[in-house]
Amino acid sequence: MNQSRLFSSTERLFEMMGRSLQYLIGGIIFCCLNACSFVKLNDEAKVFYSSTVFVGTVSTDAPWDKPVVVAAYTKRDGRLEIAHYTVLHEPGAYELIVPKGQYSVFAFGDANANLRLDAGEPVGQYVSPSIEATGTGLVAELNFVISSAAQTAVPTGTVIAEAPASAKLHSTQVGAIAELEQPIFSAESGKSGYWAPVDFFKKAGGNIYFLDKYDPAKTPILFVHGVAGSPQDWKYFFEHLDRSKYQPWFFYYPSGASLDSMSYLLYWKLANLQRRYHFDKIYFTAHSMGGMVVRSFLSNYGAQFPAIKLFVSLSTPWGGDTMADNGVRYSPVVVPSWNDMQSKGRFVQTLFEKPLPPDLDYYLFFGHGGSYSLLHSANTDGSITLASELRADAQADARMVKGFNESHVGILSSPEAFRQYTAVLAAADKKNARQAGKDSSGNLSVAFAYEVKGNVPKSDPLLLLTPTDSKREKILLPLSARDSGTDLGSFPPGEYTASVVAYGFTTVPAKIPVVIATGKKAELKFSFVPQGVLAGYIGAEIKSGDNPAGSFRALHQHIQIESITLSGEKESRTLTAKDEIKERELGADAYLAGRDYSFQSSFSFVGLKGGEYELLIKAKGYQPYKQTYQIIPGQYAYFKPIDLIPLKN
Repeated sequence: MNQSRLFSSTERLFEMMGRSLQYLIGGIIFCCLNACSFVKLNDEAKVFYSSTVFVGTVSTDAPWDKPVVVAAYTKRDGRLEIAHYTVLHEPGAYELIVPKGQYSVFAFGDANANLRLDAGEPVGQYVSPSIEATGTGLVAELNFVISSAAQTAVPTGTVIAEAPASAKLHSTQVGAIAELEQPIFSAESGKSGYWAPVDFFKKAGGNIYFLDKYDPAKTPILFVHGVAGSPQDWKYFFEHLDRSKYQPWFFYYPSGASLDSMSYLLYWKLANLQRRYHFDKIYFTAHSMGGMVVRSFLSNYGAQFPAIKLFVSLSTPWGGDTMADNGVRYSPVVVPSWNDMQSKGRFVQTLFEKPLPPDLDYYLFFGHGGSYSLLHSANTDGSITLASELRADAQADARMVKGFNESHVGILSSPEAFRQYTAVLAAADKKNARQAGKDSSGNLSVAFAYEVKGNVPKSDPLLLLTPTDSKREKILLPLSARDSGTDLGSFPPGEYTASVVAYGFTTVPAKIPVVIATGKKAELKFSFVPQGVLAGYIGAEIKSGDNPAGSFRALHQHIQIESITLSGEKESRTLTAKDEIKERELGADAYLAGRDYSFQSSFSFVGLKGGEYELLIKAKGYQPYKQTYQIIPGQYAYFKPIDLIPLKN
C-alpha cells in the first residue's frame, strides 16, 4: 500500500474513532506513517511560532473595482523575493504572514488577474521601506495608497507568482462571495488548516465569507467551524435556514493555529465588515472549538460591537480536552491549537475571566449521544466529555442549556437541534424588534473632508455621539471615506454632542451639538486638518509562545510608570500619573480636546509639529527606555509594543 492510500485510510479511522483522537494518536500515527510529513508538521509548528502577521488597508486615489495584490518582500541582489502575498477582490484590508526579518510591503491593482505588475496598473508601497517582523504577534496600521503616479520601488513587470489556470483569483478580502463547491472550501482543505495552519493561511488566508451579496434587510448569522472544520460542516444549517430573513456568513480559518490569533483575526475581519456595512445586528453560531474562538473574541473585543445580539454554541469543550493535554505531553509534533485546548492551559483557565457583553444572549447546545470511547472514562459526545461541554462558567452565562442525543459532529445535521435553533433565532428577532420599536430612531448625515495633498493614507474616521443625558451610553460608529455625506443610523432620538475622530488629524469643529429626531435626518460637516501624533503602549511581559503570530499583545497591567517624556527640537512634553484618564473615559475625548494622555501602560501625544522626537519612558524597577521617532502631520507609522528591561538586583 502506498503512503497516500495509507494516510487516507488512517484519516477514515480517525473519523470512525472520534475527532479527539487527532490530538494524540493522530499526531503520532501520522508522523510514524510518513517521515516526510513528520518533518513538515514539525516545521509548520516552528514557523508559526517564529512568524509575524502584518495587517493594514490599501486604498486608491481613483475608483478601482478589480483585484488588488498585496505582498511583503525583501530585496536580494536587486531582485524582489516575495515572502507572502494575498489577493483582495477590491481595495481594503489585508493580512500577510512572514518569518522574522525586515520587509517592505507593496500592492498593485491587478487588472487582468495575472499576478504581474503591468504598465498602467496602480501601484503603491507602505511609507517605511523597512518593517520589522519580530517573529511574534502582529504589526498593525500598515496603510497606504495605490495610484497611477510614477514610482521606482517596484519595477513594472514584477511577477508575484504563477497565475492560476482559472482566470479567477481567490480573495481574502472580507465579504468575498464564496462558492462552496470550490476545493478551497472543502472538508479536505479544512483538515489541511488543522495540520498545516501556516501553509493554509498562505494559500487560503482566514476570512469572513458571504454566500450572497450583502442585504441590509436581512440579519447576518456568522457561522464558525471547529477543529479540522470547513464551511461544508454547516451544510445542513445553510440548506434549512430561512434565507428570506437571514444571510449566512462564515468565518473560515486555520484551526491548527493559536486560538488567541484566530480571536484577533475574527476581530479584525468583523471590524472591517462593520465599517463597510454598518449592520445594526448580527448573530453568532459556533461549533466545537469555534465556540472558544468566539468566546475569546467576545470577551476581549465584544464591547466594540453592540450589534452582536446572539451567540449559540454547539458541542464546545469549554473545559478543554484532556486529549490535548496528552497530545502536548506525548506527541512528537504539537499543533499550535493543542496548547490552547489543554484543560489546565492558560487559554482555557482564563477564558471566562472577562464577562460577555451585557446585552448579548447566549445559548449552550450540547450533545450526549456519543459512542463508547477507549480514551475517555467519562460520558462524552463521542469526542468531548460532558463535563467539559457543561463547564459551570459556561452554564452560568447561558439563558438556556439544551442537550441532544447526538454525537459531536452529528449535532450539525440534527433536525431536532436545528428546530431548537430556529426557535432561538425567533426569540432573538422578537426581542430586537421590541427594542427597535421602543427606540423609534432617526438618521444622521456626516460630511467630512481631509485637508491634505498627495497620495497619503488617510485614517478612517470614527463617529462619536455623546448624549447630553449622562445616564445614556455613548455611541461609536466606525466610518470609511465612502460614508461622507451618506445617511447613517438609525440612532435613538435625543440631544447629542457629535464629533468625528480621524487619527493623525485635528477635527474642525471639534464638536457640534445635534438633535436626532424620529423620521428626520440631521446633517453635519467636519474638516480634518493634519497634526502630528505619537501613540503607543508597553507590552505585557510574555513567555515563549504567549504572543504567537497574529495575536494581539496585551498592555502591561502591573507596572508603575513614573514619567513619559517626548522631546523635540522646539518643544518637550511629559506625562505623569495626573495625566492618566479614567477607565470609563474615552481616549477619543482627550484626543478631540487636543490633550495628551496616558491610560494604564499606553500613551498618546497630539498636536505635534513635524520633526524628530525622542521618547523617554521611566518606570519603577526598569531601565529607562529611549527611542527616536520621525513625526509627519497627517501621517502615522506602525508602533510595536514597547519592551522595558528590568533593572538588575
